[in-house]
Amino acid sequence: KTADDGRMIQEGIKTVILGKPNAGKSSLLNFLVGEDRAIVTEIAGTTRDILEEYISLNGITLRMIDTAGIRDIVEKIGVGRAKQMAEDADLILYVVDSSLPLDENDREIMELLSGRKSIVIYNKTDLEAAVSIEELKEKTGSPVIPVSVVEETGLRQLEDEIRRMFFHGELSFNDEVYITNA
Repeated sequence: KTADDGRMIQEGIKTVILGKPNAGKSSLLNFLVGEDRAIVTEIAGTTRDILEEYISLNGITLRMIDTAGIRDIVEKIGVGRAKQMAEDADLILYVVDSSLPLDENDREIMELLSGRKSIVIYNKTDLEAAVSIEELKEKTGSPVIPVSVVEETGLRQLEDEIRRMFFHGELSFNDEVYITNA
């Protein structure tokens, strides 16, 4: 019964960051890691392959996987890897640039969320919104956390949501036994 929680405590929650190019996936990774691990530019499609980092959010270990932006034809290999990573993920963080309207690429990503533990990162809240939080909640069925990497807001709400999703709202190791593999 506790093998999945135990595995995640030992290995970290395998967390895949998905989104369109320039949605802020690599900026989110850098923000969470606390250093510039991923290259961030104004040029869409900077991330071409998978980048992996371990981070700790108040006792929760996340094995963060930054992926290539999902769009139609460009970078098909990186996108294929991103989709495969999403299939194997414990958690998907779907980063949405709130300043742009949703399109076909967003619909493709939303299909990957179906039946999976996911959180929508409503990014770039420092800009004027073109999509609403309510619309994203309705279309994905996932919790939506407003985040601004520029203003460094939303991290606490993200931590709280991950804790709620995976550890029933709390982490307590002192008086509980967790089996760390099946």
